[in-house]
Amino acid sequence: MPFLISPVLTPEAFTGHPQPTLVAGDGLLLRPWRAEDAPAVYEVFQDPVMHQWHARTAGSEEEVGDWIRDWRQAWEEEREAQWAVVDADSGRLLGRVALREIRLGDGTAEVAYWTVPAARGRGVAARATTALARWALDEIGFHRLELLHAVRNEASCRVASRTGFALEGTKRSAVLHPDGWHDMHLHARVRGD
Repeated sequence: MPFLISPVLTPEAFTGHPQPTLVAGDGLLLRPWRAEDAPAVYEVFQDPVMHQWHARTAGSEEEVGDWIRDWRQAWEEEREAQWAVVDADSGRLLGRVALREIRLGDGTAEVAYWTVPAARGRGVAARATTALARWALDEIGFHRLELLHAVRNEASCRVASRTGFALEGTKRSAVLHPDGWHDMHLHARVRGD
């Protein structure tokens, strides 16, 4: 059965090219993940704050190496687009920013991020999210980006607000965390905002 509308983005909309390095400004770069990032990612996932807001944990550096291989494969398959957020001068890992739940035909994706403990409170997540949103909406042509976070995660709510993601509502009992079901704030940016 034919559709009455054309897809917003077609296959190979962004994977027709190698994953780019994005400049976030103020000394931050978003670059594709590398195998040598595994020890730093493993260390981040030992942090109790990560366990509070994420359902995933890392059992070993080898396991994280598998994640990184999957993140790189997900780019090729247009399932997800994941970047390491690094200090432009030292190359030190500061965080991660990603597009998940990519639906090219609808022109939508979900933004996700985390930062290493030493980078928290320094605007790293906000600058990385701004750079990613600019690339996705303005360069690639996504129509809508959504951002979800636990209602109790006030730091994540501040990042969403600072980066132009309007609060649209609360998804009740939407995500299971180790401590039970969490209500989630739904924020979004639409192309042209």
